[in-house]
Amino acid sequence: MNEDLKDLYKVILDRKVNKVDGSYTNYLFEKGIDKILKKVGEECTEVVISCKEDNKTEQVNEICDLVYHVLVLMAEKGITIDDVSEELANRSRKIGNFKGERKPITNV
Repeated sequence: MNEDLKDLYKVILDRKVNKVDGSYTNYLFEKGIDKILKKVGEECTEVVISCKEDNKTEQVNEICDLVYHVLVLMAEKGITIDDVSEELANRSRKIGNFKGERKPITNV
């Protein structure tokens, strides 16, 4: 999967520089960070909703949509796959990092 992500990221980076007619990725870059963030938020919500049901195909589809939009966000912000991989490796070395449950929100 790592190579698939890297390949997709390369295509996204290429679209950022080279316009392709009808490219959804180009559309996102042209609209800017607010549109990209909106799409990431929408896709997060769709992942949550799909996971409330028992349809793995739909869940995988929504997760793929989220991953794609996060990769577009990463490209927009100059964050590389290697940046994320390095941080994940750092986190995997941590043991006993659980800080307990969050306090409940009472004043809304």
